[in-house]
Amino acid sequence: MALTPELVNHVAQLARLTLSAAEVELFTRQLNDILGYVEKLNELDTSGVPPMAHVLEVSNAFRDDVVKDSLPVELALENAPAPERGGFLVPRII
Repeated sequence: MALTPELVNHVAQLARLTLSAAEVELFTRQLNDILGYVEKLNELDTSGVPPMAHVLEVSNAFRDDVVKDSLPVELALENAPAPERGGFLVPRII
């Protein structure tokens, strides 16, 4: 599908862009080149290629969740500059 200058103007209007005549001509040519390249890619036989989300084989290294005791409150507040009622006192932000 070839793009026309009218379609480029319509999309620019939807995006609230003001394009000059030279920009419309430039973008029409560039977008048609991109669509031509995509059409060329569509000619390739990809029936034996599995779908993938990334070009490299990537896997996450998750650790097993292990339940263990948390840090005691006294130890957590040991270096706090101003502990108050078992918590951290922070400046008021309005």
